Amino acid sequence: MTAQLIDGKLIAQQVRDEVAATVAKRVAAGKSKPTLATVLVGDRPDSAAYVRSKGKACEELGMGSVSHHLPADISQEELEKLIKSLNDDKTVNGILVQLPLPSHLNEERVLQLISIEKDVDGFSPINIGRLAQKGREPLFVPCTPYGCIYLLEKSGVKIEGANAVVLGRSNIVGMPAALLLIGKNATVTVCHSRTKDLPAVVRQADILIAAIGKTEMVRGDWIKPGAAVIDVGINSVPDATKKSGQRLVGDVNFNEAKEVAGFITPVPGGVGPMTIAMLMKNTLRAAEIQDK
Repeated sequence: MTAQLIDGKLIAQQVRDEVAATVAKRVAAGKSKPTLATVLVGDRPDSAAYVRSKGKACEELGMGSVSHHLPADISQEELEKLIKSLNDDKTVNGILVQLPLPSHLNEERVLQLISIEKDVDGFSPINIGRLAQKGREPLFVPCTPYGCIYLLEKSGVKIEGANAVVLGRSNIVGMPAALLLIGKNATVTVCHSRTKDLPAVVRQADILIAAIGKTEMVRGDWIKPGAAVIDVGINSVPDATKKSGQRLVGDVNFNEAKEVAGFITPVPGGVGPMTIAMLMKNTLRAAEIQDK
């Protein structure tokens, strides 16, 4: 293996330790615990698992959490009423609405309602708009892309002047990741299903962020020798040796790419742990902003 493994678990734990230490100092100084409110609509098992893990992380770091589990058939009006009440609640510092919402609900209207000072997921159109504008800073950056950039920086990967390719243009990962890279002075290409000769485009990348949701789509011969590869994909493949009958792999063929890349994240244990670590960092930041 030529690539240096980027250990997301280790780096995420360092972030969590820093957050926990700052929270402990805060509480010792008589200030409130940073508190995250989660809103889960319906019973999607994956969404429920994500919300549980966020609550558990808050508890482990000495932070507060409040969970609102709503029926799948809740009306737009009722959901908006809850968001408004959380905006007004001084004991809540961050609001996270677990996406996706059921199809009858207007996701954009819900995200727009969240107070910008409590938008710890960074999905408010105002925060994303600030991210897209030169010389303006969002209050919060979306947690997964934030984690991707943090991994690159902690691993000593030079972003400034690099050719970066982002595979995928979702609002949650691809687009914010591209904007963050531009803000760090990389030259960025965003690829998607209509991109012509995708392997040739990827081969130009000093930095590759793969967030396309296609199992092991990126092959080793797509990778520029020495490139930094951040794999955001989480895909299940059958594996008879596992108790569950399946294992997780990324959007990049790890075994091939690790022989060519300079740096690479594993799946699992790469980007995944960073998402919740950065959410905790954002929630602490929200409490500090609201202190002022």
